[in-house]
Formats: sequence, C-alpha cells, structure tokens
Amino acid sequence: MEPPSTGGVTAAGNNTTHKFHPCDEAVIATNDDASDCKRCAVRLGYWKDDYIGYFVRNQERKAPEINRGYFARVKGVEMCVEKFLKKTSGNCQIINLGCGFDTLYFRLRDTAHQVKNFIELDFPTVTARKCYTIKRNKALLAKIHDEDGEVRLSPTDLHGPSYHLMGVDLRNLDEVDNKLQQAEVDYTLPTIFLAECVLVYIEAQNCRNLLKWIAQKFQAAVFVNYEQVNMNDRFGEVMLNNLRIRGCSLAGVESCLSLETQNQRFKECGWSGARAWDMVQVYESISSAERQRIERLEMLDEGELLLQLFQHYCLVVAWLGVAFQDLDITVEELMSSLNID
Repeated sequence: MEPPSTGGVTAAGNNTTHKFHPCDEAVIATNDDASDCKRCAVRLGYWKDDYIGYFVRNQERKAPEINRGYFARVKGVEMCVEKFLKKTSGNCQIINLGCGFDTLYFRLRDTAHQVKNFIELDFPTVTARKCYTIKRNKALLAKIHDEDGEVRLSPTDLHGPSYHLMGVDLRNLDEVDNKLQQAEVDYTLPTIFLAECVLVYIEAQNCRNLLKWIAQKFQAAVFVNYEQVNMNDRFGEVMLNNLRIRGCSLAGVESCLSLETQNQRFKECGWSGARAWDMVQVYESISSAERQRIERLEMLDEGELLLQLFQHYCLVVAWLGVAFQDLDITVEELMSSLNID
C-alpha cells in the first residue's frame, strides 16, 4: 500500500496499536452492508452520489423498503448538516464518527458549501480500505488537495489541507484526542458530529464517556445521531436477534428503547438539550414533491414493512450552548443543495 507517485502525496508513519473486542469484526462488516445499500439506491436514482461507486462495486439489488429507508436516512442527516452550514456560513468543522465509506466530504466539495475542517474517524481496518481507495483514484485525491497543499498518507490515516481520515477506536479517548490534534481540530469552532448506527455498538459506559468528553471539550456543537429506537417491542426483538446471529451485540441498546431514552443519553452527558424523531416523522418532513419522485422509482408490495422499519429508526439532534437549539428537521421549500435535487 505505497502511496501513488503523483505529485503532492507523501507517506507518513503510523505506529498506533489497536485492541479489538470480540464483536468488532461484525460491527466493521456493517459498513459494507450500509455502503452496498447506499450504492444500490444511488444506482436506482434515489439521490445523486458520484463517489460511492469508487468504494463499492456491488451491483446487488436491494428490496424497495431498504432503498426508501436509506433515502430517508441520508436525506434526514443532510437536512441537519445543511441547516448547520447555513447557520455557521461554513465557519465550522464536521466530525464524522464511524464514517465508513461515507462520501459527504466529496459531495460537499461539489457544492457552494465549504467548511474549515472535515474529520473522519473509524476503525483502522475501515480507514485503511478508504485510504487505499482514495489513493488509487485521482478523482478523489483531486478533491482533497489543492495547488498549495499536500496529502500525507499512512496505511490507515490520510491528511489533506482541510480533510483528515484517521483510524481510531472511539472507546479510547486518549487516542481520539491525539488523532483530533493531528487533524488540527479547533475546539472553539462550531462543530457538527455525525454518527449513523455507531453509538449503539459502543458499550454504554464508553459511550457516556465519549459524549461527556465532547461536551467538555467543545464550546458550541451539534450531534446528529441516526440509529435504532423502540427496540423493546416484538419487531425490535427480531432486529436484535438478526444482528446477534451475525455476531453483532448492540452494546448500547439501552438508549434505544424510546425517543426519550435517546434524548436522555445526551442530556445526562452534559449536553444542553436534545430532540428526536422517528423516521416516519423524518420522511414526512421531506417535501411532497421529492417523496413523490422517489416513490415512483419502485413499487412497494405493501407499506407495512416500511412503516415498521421507519418506526424502529430515529434521528436525534443534540446541542451544546444555545446557538443551535433551534436546529430541527423541518424542511424548507428550497431543496437540499448537497445532492438530492
């Protein structure tokens, strides 16, 4: 995995060691599943993403309910990101926790939205694959470095002028702190944290430690969290059993029992406030024209399964300070400029 011989790219050392928990391998595999699903939905026209195809080659078609669910997931997170960017006029940071093969950075580069710093963290096994893909594709590298800036690479980490991808265990706060310093994080700058089905895989105490640490370190921040909810009913039990069969223990499931427990997790960890919506509410907040457009892409045999899926996932927005307490999912007439027009 030597860096390419193109100009502006240099290798950097990496001596970090990592201790894996028994379930880590299965959790890492969920990135492949999510990426495959996003790739399928993009190919069918649910939203535009010119970059996911670099990371995912799979052409397998997913069920219409899955595609529509991922559309709501991506759209919901992006509504929050866009409102945050407008509120800060780009004078901000984005920190993507458990980033997987997410392509938001590259899609943002194709818009008028710019940020001071974009940081992505995930298991080193995942970031190594993402680094390798970026390294091999000039179209991706070109988005990261400008004429004056170089890209520094190690097997698991990549550093550009305003983009940093790093391998780290989110349960190790000393390591997280060290990595953020390498990424030249500014703790005084408004920061939005993104996590899609990440906290639920972290043991409750480790998760609390992480959220408390962020609340203590950052002055003004928003946390957008997408994950399971209502996991104490029959449908939730089936979801849990399916994940256990694959070796995934939802270590943080106690916070996924209701929208209230989702909110409480943040409030108990020093965050100023939080609000949560299930994905039925998120989907209904998307403009009717956009919903009609994607509903014409595929027919559902019946809507009961989609409704159940939507009722068992949620979007949570937590905030530090008062500047972002009004950030919610209410969609404006103007459609998202990130990628779904």
